[in-house]
Amino acid sequence: MSDPTRQPPQVIARAWLAPLPAAARFSFRGGADAALAASRAFGVDLPATACRANVAGTRAALWLGPDEQLLITAEAEAAAARAALDSALESIPHSLVDVSHRQIAFEIKGPDAEWLLQAGCPLDLDVAAFPVGMCTRTVYLKAEVLLWRTSADAFRLEVWRSFADYVVGMLNESALELSA
Repeated sequence: MSDPTRQPPQVIARAWLAPLPAAARFSFRGGADAALAASRAFGVDLPATACRANVAGTRAALWLGPDEQLLITAEAEAAAARAALDSALESIPHSLVDVSHRQIAFEIKGPDAEWLLQAGCPLDLDVAAFPVGMCTRTVYLKAEVLLWRTSADAFRLEVWRSFADYVVGMLNESALELSA
């Protein structure tokens, strides 16, 4: 098991790759009634469209499967978000698991962000094929990641902590090609 207090891996090119602040993450699964209650309690409409994310303030809901969402909020809001969700879902069948320490997030931004990710990701990341607001589980070389396009030239990359050094190292290797 990885140490959740461990610092993020060293980033060479800070202009395009930066660790994001710690966040609370909840893996939510449930049917239509649970999704409606979770939407109201969390303050974000859970996406009804596959591979999309909805955002409201510091909170986001990412569609990962027909009955699975990843709920993300600021770390300082974790207890309040969990309490609101627990209260709203008390009598509705669902699964809500805190996975905050499992993952770490990075922002990859700038005019070469798409190219840097494309070097290790099999998806077509052109903005026409992977538009702003789209998110999905995929791989970056040998690591499973969650990729979310947050703007035309920026992505949020969620990776398990145990793979973070590997992914950052490979991104840095790809960046070296840009400067060659």
